[in-house]
Amino acid sequence: MIKIINLTKSFGPRTILDSISFNVNKGERIGLVGKNGHGKTTILKMITGEEHQDDGDIVVPKGYTIGYVQQHLTFSESTVIEEGCLGLREHEKDQRWKVEKILCGLGFSIEDLQKDPKGFSGGYQVRLNLAKTLVAEPDMLLLDEPTNYLDVVSIRWLASYLKQWPGELILITHDRSFMDSITTHTIGIHRKKVRKISGSTDKLYEQIIKEEEIHEKTRLNDEKKKKEVEQFINRFRAKARLAGLVQSRVKALEKKQSLDKLEKIKTLDFEFNYKLFNAKTLMTVKELSFSYNDDLKIIEDFTINVGSEDRICVIGKNGKGKSTFLKLLAGDITPDKGEISFHGNAEVGYFAQTNTLTLNKNMTVEDEIAASGCEKQLARNIAGAMMFEGDDALKKIEILSGGEKSRVLLGKILAAPSNLLLLDEPTNHLDMESCDALMAAIDSFEGSVIMVTHNEMFLHTLANRFIVFQSDGVSLFEGSYQEFLEKIGWEEEESAAKQACADSDTKGQNINKKDLRKLRSEILTRKSKELKPVEKRLAEVEELIDTKEKELSAKNNELVEASAEGNSAKIQELSKALHQIQTESDNLFAEFEELTDKSESLQEQFDNELAQLES
Repeated sequence: MIKIINLTKSFGPRTILDSISFNVNKGERIGLVGKNGHGKTTILKMITGEEHQDDGDIVVPKGYTIGYVQQHLTFSESTVIEEGCLGLREHEKDQRWKVEKILCGLGFSIEDLQKDPKGFSGGYQVRLNLAKTLVAEPDMLLLDEPTNYLDVVSIRWLASYLKQWPGELILITHDRSFMDSITTHTIGIHRKKVRKISGSTDKLYEQIIKEEEIHEKTRLNDEKKKKEVEQFINRFRAKARLAGLVQSRVKALEKKQSLDKLEKIKTLDFEFNYKLFNAKTLMTVKELSFSYNDDLKIIEDFTINVGSEDRICVIGKNGKGKSTFLKLLAGDITPDKGEISFHGNAEVGYFAQTNTLTLNKNMTVEDEIAASGCEKQLARNIAGAMMFEGDDALKKIEILSGGEKSRVLLGKILAAPSNLLLLDEPTNHLDMESCDALMAAIDSFEGSVIMVTHNEMFLHTLANRFIVFQSDGVSLFEGSYQEFLEKIGWEEEESAAKQACADSDTKGQNINKKDLRKLRSEILTRKSKELKPVEKRLAEVEELIDTKEKELSAKNNELVEASAEGNSAKIQELSKALHQIQTESDNLFAEFEELTDKSESLQEQFDNELAQLES
C-alpha cells in the first residue's frame, strides 16, 4: 500500500541508503533487517515524515493511516486505562474493553489500569505507548524493537496478536524467532541497497550469500579473462595480418565493465576465553533467600548445584527477581540467608546492562578492555572483534552509544579467562547478526553459562536447565524449553487471557452477550477478509493447472507425430514449448501448495479464536 521510490539518505559525508526502492503491498508483514547504523530506523522515520530523504519519493495512498510507536514518553491522563483510551478511534471511544485486552496482554494487571502512568518504570511506559498505537488499528504498523523491555510472556502475547494483524506491518527487531514467527516478507538493507524476498530472514541471508559468491567468482573470472586479452593484445599488436583481430579485442576490453571488489562488512566475530576447569561442580547455592522488604520476598530457600558445562537460563516475567538473582550470584548484593560458594578455580565473567555505568567515560575502548588485565595488543585485537577496528578502538567511552558500550562490556569479559558466564539480557542493543554471533560464542564456550534472556531462540537452542520465576516463587526445571512449555508452561498466559476478557468497569466481570456477539462478528469479518482472497486464488490456480496439463498432453502428442515424421525443426520447437509449459506448471503447483498451507493455517487460526471466545 506504500511505495518507496529511489530513496537516498545521507548523514554528512556518509551515505547510508543509495537509491532504494520497494513496495509494501496489501496484507504484507515486513521484517526489516540490517546492521545497526545501516538505516532501518531512518526508513521508518522517513515514512512517517520525522526524517526527510535527500532524494526519491514515498507514495502513501490518500486516507491511509500509519501507526508508529513513539519512544518519547509524555502522558496527559491520570490513569493507565484513560491514557490507553486516547488511542481509540473517534467512533470507538466507548470500547474500553479493547484497551484492557491489549494492556493486560502486555503485562498490566487489572489493578494497574487505575494507577498513574507516570509512576511506572520506563519499560511499562513504553508498553503503554505500544498499546495506544495498537488500539488505534492503523492501516500500517511501524514497530521499532517492540520487544525491548518486554518479558517472554508479553513477547509471546504480542507475537500472537501481530500474527492476526489484518493490515500492513514493518517490524524491526533483534529477535530473529519473534520476527520469523510474524512476518510474511523480509527486507534486508545491505551495502546501502535493499532486497525484498517472500519468506524468513534465513532465506534472505542465504540469497545474499549466494549473490555475493557469484559476484566474487564473476569478478575473479573477469579479471583472469582481462589479463588473457591484454596478453594477446601485447603479443600480437605488431602483427599486421592480425591487426583487425587485435583491434576487435581492444574495443571489447574497453567496453567490458569491471566489477568492484566487495567491501568487507564488519561483523561481530569472537569467542569467550575459557579457563580450564577439571572439577564437576563450579558453584553451589544452598537455601538462598532474599527480599527487599518483608512484603516483597524475591527468593526463598532456593538450592542449585551448577555443573562445569551447564547451560542455565533464568526466565520469568519482569520484576520477579531474575536480575536480582544474577546480582546475588555475582556478589553485587548480599542474600538475607543461605550460601553461595564457588570452587577455588572458578573464574566468573559477569555481564549486565547496568554495568555500562561502571565504564570510565574518559578512557578509550582499548584502555577500558586492557584494564581487565590483558596486554595492549590483545586489547586491540578484542576491540577489533567487537567491531572497534583501527582508530575506532581509540574512541572515548563517553561518546559511545548504548549498543557500543554493551560491546565494550563483552570485550572486557573476553579479555579475562573465565569458566562461568553470568549474562543478564546480553542481546539488548545488538542487531540480529550480532545476536547470532553471541549465540554461537555461548554455544561453543566450554564452561558453564547462567543467562537471563527473553529471546526464545536462545532458550530453545542453548538451555538444558531453567531457573523459573513464576507467581509461586522460584523453581528449578530440568530439560529443554519445549519440555518446559509442554509440562509447565507460562501460568501468566492463562491469567492474561482471563484479564483481557474483563469488562470495561475493571471489576473482573465477564464480557456481556452483546460484546461477545460483537467480538464474534469481528473475528468472522476478519476471517472472511483474509481467507476469501486466498481461496479465490486457489480456485484460479487449480483451473490454470488443469489448462497447463491439457496443453502438455497436446504438445506431447504433437512431439510424437513430429518424431515419427523425422521433422527435427518441429521437434526442437516443441521441446522448447514443452519445457516452458512444464516450468509454468511446476510454478503453479508450488503456488497451489503454498496457498493450501496458508488456507489451512488461517482456518485453524480463526477456529481457535472462536473456540477461545466461546470458552
